[in-house]
Amino acid sequence: MLLVLSEEHKEHLSFLTKVDIEVVREFCKISIEFIRKGANRRVYQAAAQKLNVDVTTVLHGVEGLIYLMTECSKLMVNDLDFQDSIIVLGFSEELNKELLSLYTQHCKEIRAILSNMAMGLPEYHDLEWRFDVQLASRAILQQADPQLVLRLHLKDGEKSSVHTLQTDPVNLSHMTSVLESALAEIKTQHCRRILRNIK
Repeated sequence: MLLVLSEEHKEHLSFLTKVDIEVVREFCKISIEFIRKGANRRVYQAAAQKLNVDVTTVLHGVEGLIYLMTECSKLMVNDLDFQDSIIVLGFSEELNKELLSLYTQHCKEIRAILSNMAMGLPEYHDLEWRFDVQLASRAILQQADPQLVLRLHLKDGEKSSVHTLQTDPVNLSHMTSVLESALAEIKTQHCRRILRNIK
C-alpha cells in the first residue's frame, strides 16, 4: 500500500534534499527520539544554529519525518511500497536507502509505541445473570413482572470493575438486536477496509 503525501508534507521534507546525509541521519535520530519521548525544543534550536536556518524549518523537517515513519508503520507499508512512496520527494539514492533502513529498523518499535498511545477501553471478562419474576404483591395478586439482573465484569489492564445492570426482557431483546446489527455491520467489506487501515 502506497502512502500518499500531501503537498505541505512534501514541502516540509524538501529541506532534507538541501542538507548533507549526516544531517539527515541526525534528523532521523531526533525523529525517533520524538516518537519515543516527545518533543525537545533545545535539540531543534541547537540543530537550527548549526545549520544556520530557522527553528521552524528544522521543526517542519523533523515533523515530516515523524509523519512519514508513523503513517508507514501504521499502514504496515512494505519496503518496496515505502521506496515508491518517497520517490516522489526527489531524494538521492543514498537518502532513500537511509530512510528505508531507518523505517525497517524502527517499524516494529513505532507500532508498539503507537499501540500504547491508543485509547485503552475496558475488556469483557465475565457476565453473571439472574432472572427475577414478581408473581404477586399485596395490592395485585396476579401479576408477572420479569426482571433480568446482569453483573458485568470488565478488565482494564490490571484493574477490574463490576457493573450491575437491571432490565426487562423487552429492552434486553432490543439491545440484543442492536448489538447483532452492529456485529453484522462490522463484517461488511467497508468496515473491514477501514479497520485494516486503522491497524
